[in-house]
Amino acid sequence: MTELERAIHAQPAELRRLASLDVPAAAKRLAAGERVWLVGTGTSWHAAELGAAMFARAGVDARFASSNEFACRSPLRAGDGVIVLSHTGETAYARAARRRALDIGAETVSITASGVGWPEAIETGERERSETYTRSYTSALAVLALIAGVLGAEGLGPAAVVAAADATEAALESPDDFSEPPGLIVLAGLGAGMVTAREGALKLREAARLPAEGYDAEYLLHGNAVPLGEQDALIVVGRDADGFLPRLADAGRAAGLSVTELDQAEPADDLMAQIPLTARLQVLALRRAEAGGHDPDKVITGPWADETLWATGATWRLLRKESPSRVRIRPS
Repeated sequence: MTELERAIHAQPAELRRLASLDVPAAAKRLAAGERVWLVGTGTSWHAAELGAAMFARAGVDARFASSNEFACRSPLRAGDGVIVLSHTGETAYARAARRRALDIGAETVSITASGVGWPEAIETGERERSETYTRSYTSALAVLALIAGVLGAEGLGPAAVVAAADATEAALESPDDFSEPPGLIVLAGLGAGMVTAREGALKLREAARLPAEGYDAEYLLHGNAVPLGEQDALIVVGRDADGFLPRLADAGRAAGLSVTELDQAEPADDLMAQIPLTARLQVLALRRAEAGGHDPDKVITGPWADETLWATGATWRLLRKESPSRVRIRPS
């Protein structure tokens, strides 16, 4: 069994454990800020985007940014709150983003794995052994839901995390049946489902080395769907009140694509439903990796693992304050 498969199936238990996590102190610190920035790289960036939606439900002026954007350009103020999401605490721009927040005096909370050593961090659990991150992503979403619940977000909090754990367990017990076309796999959703579409595409690219792309469904319609044909697949993620997603799926079928509509009735909360939806796409990535004979636990190799490339972003902000040996080749 791969480490990826172990991590995927550990998620229901991890979510139930995290539901009892004590987060009021972190929430109180963030509530003192004028705005809250949520910052991450890659999978952590997707968590930041969904986290911003959770905080917005609590009436918070919440903004998300990639670590690079935040470290170099975002208009941070001393009165802001900042959440830095970094599973390993080793990615260069994530470290630079954290350093910027601390230097300006922003109320800063980090969400990391155990053992990173950041004193302000909420630690979600042990580090993942697979480079295709799964458990750390859904764990970060659980922590963000808990904090948002304390801040007043309706429908978020411990009970919502437990409901997401139950739905994730059910999804893993009955995996979906996806077709396997030879061409491009396109995932599309709206709102929170758009974030899950992008995260699912990332898992397919990492674990299975497949050409996959995640889109906002409306953006896909406006020109990006034009080259798609019979060799390609469309996975429509989630639901919408206007019926746009079912109509998009119908258009895909009419164009000859292999189409899967991935809905998630439970939990009813759209933000929390992204956790089991993501788990279903994680399983797809795992199965496609197995079918292709790929190692989903080691994905950053060759020229993409160049140490200078991965250390970029640390050289001008961090190396004056931290040893360069702390910046390692590792996804965020």
